[in-house]
Amino acid sequence: MIKTEHLCKRYETLTAVDDVSFEVQPGEVLGFLGPNGAGKTTTMRMLAGFITPTSGRASICGHDVETDTLAAKANLGYLPEGAPSYGEMTVYSFLEFIAELRKLTGEQRRKRLAYVIGRLQLERVLAQNIDTLSKGFRRRVGIAQALIHDPPVLILDEPTDGLDPNQKHEVRTLINEMTRDKVIIISTHILEEVDAVCTRAIIIARGKIVADDTPQGLAARSRYHNAVSLRLEQPEHLAAARSAVAALPSVAEVEVNERDGRITALPRAGASILGALNELATRQGLKLKELQLESGRLDEVFRAITA
Repeated sequence: MIKTEHLCKRYETLTAVDDVSFEVQPGEVLGFLGPNGAGKTTTMRMLAGFITPTSGRASICGHDVETDTLAAKANLGYLPEGAPSYGEMTVYSFLEFIAELRKLTGEQRRKRLAYVIGRLQLERVLAQNIDTLSKGFRRRVGIAQALIHDPPVLILDEPTDGLDPNQKHEVRTLINEMTRDKVIIISTHILEEVDAVCTRAIIIARGKIVADDTPQGLAARSRYHNAVSLRLEQPEHLAAARSAVAALPSVAEVEVNERDGRITALPRAGASILGALNELATRQGLKLKELQLESGRLDEVFRAITA
C-alpha cells in the first residue's frame, strides 16, 4: 500500500535522499529512523506529495503521488514535522475545516469528529485558539486532523514530540489499535518508540537506507545481545565479583557501573552465559537485586550503523 522506487531528491550539490526503495504492507508499522539531516523528513514529504522527487516514484494504495495526486492524498493521513496548523482558528473550527476538506458529511462527519476529539482528549481545549495551546496539545490536534477521515495509510513525523509520558502512552496505544487494517510509517529519532509500536524499522543515513529489519533483528546486531547484567545488593563486593565474572571462559568483556552496583557481562560469539553467571552468583554467595538477560541495545546499533 506504500511503495517507493529509487526515490531521489537533490538540491544543487546536496543529495538529501539517494535511491530509496521500500514497500510497506497493511498491518505493518514502519519506524523510519535516522540522525538529523539523514533524509527522513524529505522522504516523508515526497511520499505525502509535498515535495517532488528529482527521480524515482512513490505510490499510495496504487496511486502515483505525482500523476494521481488527489487519489493518493485521499488515502493518506499525514502529520508533518512541527504539526503546522492555523493558529487563529479554534481547535473545533480547525477540525471542522479539515472535515470539510476531506468531504465528510452528515452522520459520518459527526462520528469522526467525535472519535478524534474523544480519542485525543481534546474536549477541554475545543474553544481555544490553536496558537494558545501547549506544544503537546498542538501535537494532538495534528494527529486528530490526520485521522479524521479514517485513512488506510498514515505517515506520522515525530508523533509524540512534545508529549508528556502519559500522552505518549495514549498515542502509542492508539497506533497499536490501528495496526490491524492500516499501513503506518512513523518517522522518529526516539528509539523507545520503535520498541513500543513498530513491527519493522528502516534506518537511513546520508540519504541512503543502511538497515531494514525488525526491531528484534536490529537489537540482535548489538554487542549487548545475550549480555547479562547483575546488580549487587552489596556494592563493596563489586570488584571481587567483576574479577570472578571476567574469569569465566564464555565471557568476552565486563563493564561495571559503580553508581548502581551493576556488572554487565558480554558473551563471546555464540555463547550463552546466563546459566554460568547464575551458578557463579550462587557459588560466590553474591546477593543480587537483579539478574537480567539483555536482548540488545538499539541505541548502540543505531550509533554503529549511522556513524
